[in-house]
Amino acid sequence: MTLTADGLPALVRGDPAFAAETLGYNRAWRPDPELVVRATGPADVAAAVAFGAARGLGVAVQSTGHGLVGDLGGSLLISTRRMKGLAVDPRARTVTVQAGVVWAEVIEAARPYGLAPLNGSFPGAGVMGFTLGGGLGPMSRRYGYAADHVRSVELVTADGTFHTVSPEREPDLFWGVRGGKGNLGVATALTIGLVPVTRLYGGGIHFRGESAPEVLHAYREWIEDLPEETTTSVALLRMPEAPELPEPLRGAFVVHLRIAHLGDPRLGEALLAPMRRAGRVLIDDVRDMPYTEIASIHNDPPDPQPFWEGSSLLARLSAGSVEELLRLAGPGAELPLAMVELRHLGGAARRAPEVPNAVCGRDAEFCLLAVGDATEEAARAGARVLDALAADSTGGTLLNFQGTAFDDLHRAYSAETYSRLRELKRIHDPGNLFRFGHVVPAAGEDR
Repeated sequence: MTLTADGLPALVRGDPAFAAETLGYNRAWRPDPELVVRATGPADVAAAVAFGAARGLGVAVQSTGHGLVGDLGGSLLISTRRMKGLAVDPRARTVTVQAGVVWAEVIEAARPYGLAPLNGSFPGAGVMGFTLGGGLGPMSRRYGYAADHVRSVELVTADGTFHTVSPEREPDLFWGVRGGKGNLGVATALTIGLVPVTRLYGGGIHFRGESAPEVLHAYREWIEDLPEETTTSVALLRMPEAPELPEPLRGAFVVHLRIAHLGDPRLGEALLAPMRRAGRVLIDDVRDMPYTEIASIHNDPPDPQPFWEGSSLLARLSAGSVEELLRLAGPGAELPLAMVELRHLGGAARRAPEVPNAVCGRDAEFCLLAVGDATEEAARAGARVLDALAADSTGGTLLNFQGTAFDDLHRAYSAETYSRLRELKRIHDPGNLFRFGHVVPAAGEDR
């Protein structure tokens, strides 16, 4: 490790820790910034922003690297993984976290108070990027997006100044950073609301692949009557030949139904009964569980790996779209995708929050997500799957599932929201210092 002229703890190419500090969860990218600042607090972040701006370097930020979507050439990378401050206020039902905290840490800290956060399907991801990108999770039909529950944000803008933004303080910036992700500054801390959840009826059912037609058509009808307390998804999975997998799943094509039901587990069991009869079951691990086991519902891969992802939002799921999905991604298809998933939205995810924010896509009923190897072949196959359901599409997508479709970033927003974000970008980052990842161009720029 070296120190910059300003005394910042930094790494340069050739330092033994450089590669480990820069790699993200998606190993399709090999980040190669000019300099890495290992921030330990907000002062380091502000100094790094000023240092990068003075030397003509763009500024990128990374904690766990789950949001990494580029190689970061020509950047100063701020690594926030050491910023681990975390404090729960059980009376206010809030948690304040610094930029390096991951959801698993919040889940454990909130547990003694009978509270839980609105994390995503993988609690190993960082709080900051997930939340400020919107934040769709296993309780979204009941509680909406994670961004809807943010109370305040501590932010360093492109001029190196500190801001604490909230509904009362700089409300325009508070609106934009919740859904605008990293476009308007570097968030060093969030205060976010917690919800009174300690247990849920949840888990997954793996069906044999040949049951896909029956399961998908049954799912399409089943979700119409589900209460908001029940959030579900269904995925077509091509499982790897991994020894750690149960034998029935190893190397198999399967259908995985995921459910998180809040409330009486007996009601959850009654609601699930029709789907249990929809196909030939391989493994059924749906049960009453403590919230601390939330990761077992989706069982997302914990280890970093290279992958491609893309998504689109659907206003409905017609029988014709189910047939198209089966044709392209069903049991008889040769497809270089590990997963094609339908996440059921609606409920609280459809409603605008009490304090408006820049999160869009609330007109959608489903999110269609495709994930595959980091190859051109997988990207083309994923695009075909997404395009095949265009008749049911809203034309939108979710920012956190946008992948590398930078030219289509406007699809994550309404026209009005996109225009307003561009104006905020012009005001708070006119030099486009924060130019990595999903960048909204400033008003007046050609893009």
